[in-house]
Amino acid sequence: MSDVMIRVPAEVRDQLAAVAEARGTSLRALMQDIAAQTLTPEQIGERADRTRAVLAERFGHYVSDEESAEMRRKMREAAAAHRAAPAETESSP
Repeated sequence: MSDVMIRVPAEVRDQLAAVAEARGTSLRALMQDIAAQTLTPEQIGERADRTRAVLAERFGHYVSDEESAEMRRKMREAAAAHRAAPAETESSP
């Protein structure tokens, strides 16, 4: 196994170290877990294709490119709202 050095700001390093400690694991193991759970664009496309095939086969629903684009937009908005929610809560008196 080869090692790679990744430079990140100190606050990112500290956050990752705190997460690893809370999980009772090493920083190396945490990074391996993150990498294993993070999909590449190709993997995302493959899953989307499989999902479309299942929807068509089992439910007779054929997802159009427009429907896919709309769902991606809604998911991005939901994720952005989720990320913003803790910041709004912390700034409230």
